[in-house]
Amino acid sequence: MTLPVAMGWRHLLFASWPVAPAVVDARLPDGLEPDTYDGRAWLSIVPYRNVAVRPRGAPARLGFGLPELNLRTYVRRDGESGVYFFSLDADGLLGVLAARLTHRLPYYNARIEMRLGSRQVSFASERRHPGATPVRFACRYEPVGEPFAPNPDSLAAFLTERYRYYTTGRRGELRSADLVHEPWSLRPATVALETNTLFEANGFDAPATSPVCYYSPGVDVVSSRNRPR
Repeated sequence: MTLPVAMGWRHLLFASWPVAPAVVDARLPDGLEPDTYDGRAWLSIVPYRNVAVRPRGAPARLGFGLPELNLRTYVRRDGESGVYFFSLDADGLLGVLAARLTHRLPYYNARIEMRLGSRQVSFASERRHPGATPVRFACRYEPVGEPFAPNPDSLAAFLTERYRYYTTGRRGELRSADLVHEPWSLRPATVALETNTLFEANGFDAPATSPVCYYSPGVDVVSSRNRPR
C-alpha cells in the first residue's frame, strides 16, 4: 500500500516542445489520450530539486532530498487532465527504489549535479541504473523577466497547473495520484542545452526547435496514495 507523501519542489525549469498528438498517443497506455493546446501535444523536460520528502504528517526535518529530472507529457482521462511520466531520473538509490516499489513510478538511479548560482542553475545528469537505457542531460537555465501567475487559459498554465499524475503498474494497469499545492509562480526562462538524450531514450525523435521555457522557485506538495484507476 502506498502512503501520502509530502515534499518540496525547488528551482524548477519547465522546458517544453510541441509535437503532433499522434506522436504522444502512440506511447500512452490504454485509457489515456493526449491533452492538446492549440491542436498540439507537448513533451516537457523538468529538472529540479526535491526536498524534505517524507510521509505526510512527518516533520520536514525528517525528510530527505535529491535532484531529479523527468520527461513528461500532458494527458486526459474521462475529462480530467494530468501528466504522464515517461521517465524520472534521481540521484539517490534508496529514494529511487522506494518510488518504484511504492508509487509505481518509472524512476532510474542517476548521478546528478545541480549547482545554484546567483541567478543561473547548472544541471547535469547521467543515468547509472543497471540495465536501463543510458541517458545524459546537461543544461544551464535562469529566470528572466518578472514573476507572474499564469492565466488559466494560457500555455503557461497548460504546461504547469496539473494536479494529477498517471503511471503504469506492474501488471500494466493504469494508476494515478492527486497532488495538492499552491498555484505556480512562474518567470520566463532561458536555457542553454548542452546534452540531451532523454527524447531518444524514450523513443522520440530529438527536438528540432527551441523549447518554451518557464522557471519557478517552487512549491510545497502533498501527493495522495497511488492507486488503480
